[in-house]
Amino acid sequence: MKLTLNKIAVAAMVVGLGTAATAQEYPYRDITTAVVWGAGGGTDTINRMIMAEMEKHLPVSINVINQTGGVAGSNGLVYVENQPDDGYTLVGLSESNVTAAVQGGWDKKFDYWYPFIVGGSPDLISVPANSPYNTLEELVDAAKAAPGTIPAAASGAGSIHHLNLLAIEQGAGATFKFVPYKGSAPGQEAAIAGEVALVVTSLAEQAALIEGGQLKPLAMLTPETAEIAGATIPSAFSVYDGLDKYLPLKQAIGFAIHNSASDDIKAKLGAAFEEAIASDTVADWASANNYDVGGQYGEEAQALFSTLESTFAYTLKDLGATTVDPMSLGITKP
Repeated sequence: MKLTLNKIAVAAMVVGLGTAATAQEYPYRDITTAVVWGAGGGTDTINRMIMAEMEKHLPVSINVINQTGGVAGSNGLVYVENQPDDGYTLVGLSESNVTAAVQGGWDKKFDYWYPFIVGGSPDLISVPANSPYNTLEELVDAAKAAPGTIPAAASGAGSIHHLNLLAIEQGAGATFKFVPYKGSAPGQEAAIAGEVALVVTSLAEQAALIEGGQLKPLAMLTPETAEIAGATIPSAFSVYDGLDKYLPLKQAIGFAIHNSASDDIKAKLGAAFEEAIASDTVADWASANNYDVGGQYGEEAQALFSTLESTFAYTLKDLGATTVDPMSLGITKP
């Protein structure tokens, strides 16, 4: 009987040690990153790039899928929220997702997440190559002459591109007909096809289309100009003084895990992320694709997203585009 009990005790100890060892070996199976925006857009592209680089520093693969839809990417947020906080399901997101709560698509502050910021690219307004508009002033004047009739693509409601469109409307005194799309790529395709008269997305997303003569850039939505395809894209700030009240709004694209994940999970992903961000691959990719590299994660990234959340939420509120009061969610005014 003693021998049997001893065997049971030893077996239990082995099982216990095995369980503890398994828990310390994260990750021991493949990871999935669910991107909340559509395939081919900036968030999707940057996540596929950074995950491929992080794989080099992890013993498993990272599979990227798209979980789109909802308000400001809320379907993807809810999908990953409902997965275990074991680090095996990441959410690929951007600064645009911080508006999901104030638009009624989600019910939590953004500090639910532990984010990793890869970087971002500035927004601009472009029109189809055959558009009759050659300057931002011409486009705005046409919108003023026929308010709410000129269709404009700017990804989904509450995205940074939508906020930039709202800011242009407010600062220039014009009203466009906003047409939401499930990501930047579909919105740009709509502009090229003539379904909309203009598109607001990032320089990184538009660069190849501008260089290929499919889109005609009118203005950067930053104080700085930009050089592309041998031409200078002017700044909208040099045309409309009121823009500095709302712009610039900066991108912060990357991914996140549940903030409730263990310190070991955060450390393992953080180490792989640091290695990836420091690589020549990421530096070369960012330079070639008009991105500025960030590299913040954890508390530093949470602080940046908190500022974005506050700025975006109250910008939308001031523009009459919220359905939930930011204060009711505990989002403080900037």
